[in-house]
Amino acid sequence: MGRKLDPTRKEKRGPGRKARKQRGAEVELARFLPPEPETGRKKLSSHGRKRAAKRRLGAGRRPPGGGGGGGGRQEPAGQTTRGQSGFSDGNSKWLAPAKAKKMQSKGNHVELSSDGEVEEDNWEMEEDGSSEEMVDDYGASSSEEEELLPIEKAALKQKSDREGLSEDDSEEEEEATEETSKQKIGQKEEEDPDLQLNLDIDEQFKLPTNEEIEREDFLAACDSLMVFLPAEPPDLHVIHERIKGNMEVLQDFVVKREEGRTRQEYLALLRRDMAAYYSYSDFLLMKLMDIFPLPELINFLEANEVPRPVTIRTNTLKTRRRDLAQALINRGVNLDPLGKWSKTGLVIYDSSVPIGATPEYLAGHYMLQGASSLLPVMALAPQENERILDMCCAPGGKTSYIAQLMKNTGMILANDSNAERLRSVVGNLHRLGVTNAVVSNCDGRQFPKVLGGFDRVLLDAPCSGTGVISKDPAVKTNKDEKDILRCAHLQKELILSAIDSVNAASETGGYIVYCTCSIMVEENEWVVDYALKKRNVRLVATGLDFGKEGFTRFKDRRFHPSLKSTRRFYPHTHNMDGFFIAKFKKFSNAIPQAQKDEEPAVEVAPPPTIPDNVMEPSPKKKKLERSKADEEQKLPRLALKKKRSLQAQRKPLKA
Repeated sequence: MGRKLDPTRKEKRGPGRKARKQRGAEVELARFLPPEPETGRKKLSSHGRKRAAKRRLGAGRRPPGGGGGGGGRQEPAGQTTRGQSGFSDGNSKWLAPAKAKKMQSKGNHVELSSDGEVEEDNWEMEEDGSSEEMVDDYGASSSEEEELLPIEKAALKQKSDREGLSEDDSEEEEEATEETSKQKIGQKEEEDPDLQLNLDIDEQFKLPTNEEIEREDFLAACDSLMVFLPAEPPDLHVIHERIKGNMEVLQDFVVKREEGRTRQEYLALLRRDMAAYYSYSDFLLMKLMDIFPLPELINFLEANEVPRPVTIRTNTLKTRRRDLAQALINRGVNLDPLGKWSKTGLVIYDSSVPIGATPEYLAGHYMLQGASSLLPVMALAPQENERILDMCCAPGGKTSYIAQLMKNTGMILANDSNAERLRSVVGNLHRLGVTNAVVSNCDGRQFPKVLGGFDRVLLDAPCSGTGVISKDPAVKTNKDEKDILRCAHLQKELILSAIDSVNAASETGGYIVYCTCSIMVEENEWVVDYALKKRNVRLVATGLDFGKEGFTRFKDRRFHPSLKSTRRFYPHTHNMDGFFIAKFKKFSNAIPQAQKDEEPAVEVAPPPTIPDNVMEPSPKKKKLERSKADEEQKLPRLALKKKRSLQAQRKPLKA
């Protein structure tokens, strides 16, 4: 096991090179040390010898008779108070340091004044019978304290100082420390206004007066217009605390409300404060307050201030998720599987390389795609060798996912009405290795006439974007009622065209998936309920085992009970962009006739068809017919003018 070290046999080391060079200092110190008998005393260390010498010097300079009790002693004319610095039994109490002025000395050195007297500020007491010895810097004898750390030495010194204090002095010290601590706390409360603010918040919440509200509105308007005012704009911290207090009152309104105040006043103040704190328009906040309960609304607004996690989809046409994850980890990417519901998704936490420029990305091994964009394709569930229409396909993430699930079999028609956005679709399809897609640039509302008979249709309709506010914060203020209704009108036209493009007699299909990145009821449940009334379709389960059910009633509207099978996804609940998904099953290709009690159809009626046997007239013939019609319109006017002129000629002249 080896030999154990015996500390009693430890050989003490001699002075080092630096100590040997400084041996001349002992000769200089010998002048201050008068000869004294060393019988029965332990050998002092260098610091102890210095302190003893200075004490003796001070005692030698004191005039005779100074060692008495000091009761009726008179000082000589030339003697000052400083000359009483010597130590004796009579003035031992005087030498004890004052409690309020007691300071811990930073070193063990005692300085002499210019005339050889000891400085009173640096006095350090040491008992004659003390057994402590300190390390000799000049090579003198050392003791067991040589092995102590500096902090241990300081602790021993403080302990010896505390033992020398009397009980009365300790009580005075405690009182002094309590008074100083109280003074410090009072100063902190004066310096820190947040402490006083928190005390005020704990009190009962009260609504501000109308004058205060008008003043804050005026300051906020001036701040938005960049108008300089000597007064500061309203503090966001105060507004946030007011929102929390208002929420507490509204949750227990009967108990905590202020007398004479109605619930509408609290809601109006809450809406105004949230609009100022989160920078939303009043219109959008009213819509959101209708959709969410108040506690959930705050969570939704807070979630929109944080970006969603970066997610990628593995392209199984070229690689496997396990191999892709290992390759990205080797490049310094921190990732995890997206969830149990997805077999291809990966979530990226951080990366030392740009995710959109890795060799794996350029080789088409993955696609940057949001987690919510995977859900519509999973609900569509495309099968191999089917004919599928992606009506609004840009930028091509869902189209490539459909091709991946179909294993590049069958046919996909990727359509978009914006030709500029189709460039990204073509680039992504080539990079990802999709070979069964046809790209078209047509208006989706005219698509049944262009091509029909598809097995499945995916409609990711254009919307207001209220579910992706974290990506586009401009939605907070640039949307109004007209924008929502305009999007809803377009979505109703597109969904009817998508239903008409599906073949109900398909053996494997006959399904339509409608989805939007909006959370507005006007763009989701309202449109789905309209499609149920206008076409022979019914809602079926989406196949997604998570997400919130769609609304079957909203305010004064009542929707079809089957809308429970639709799914809503929120950023504060599922940590993905706000999304709505509905899946239809078409059971008949016939279009039902509109009834009188139903609202008129939204789509524009098609123009009347012209028989093939009727020849179209030539341009010259059209011009002749137009000129004849103009002459026929001119004839009555010319005849009327001629008749009036004849009547004027027949009138008799005045005499």
